[in-house]
Amino acid sequence: MQKIWLANPEPHDFPAATDYLELLYPITKAKQLSAKLKQAKTISKKAKDILRAAQLPLLPADNIHVKENIKKVKKGGKLSPILLVRGNEKLIIADGYHRLCAIYYLSEDLEIPCRLV
Repeated sequence: MQKIWLANPEPHDFPAATDYLELLYPITKAKQLSAKLKQAKTISKKAKDILRAAQLPLLPADNIHVKENIKKVKKGGKLSPILLVRGNEKLIIADGYHRLCAIYYLSEDLEIPCRLV
């Protein structure tokens, strides 16, 4: 399969992560986590392992955002790495849940670039 990932998250991914994290943490903590994600090294993890650690359901393939990401990859487009935060009980997907699910449909064993704090 062709290279389907950008080298780094896109700039708009970090404010999106902050918005989501503000639902789980006080604003100050959410902003701190987002700043750490900006500085973190990009690593790779398997789609199936991320989904299991996050304890989230696989979104349906016909979900509009999942479908758009699958279509983008099949047309040769590249996706942004996903942003992850270690929670107390489970992994938090701060940004990239739809991208994760799209890749899972292509192959659950695909390595996904991610930033993890």
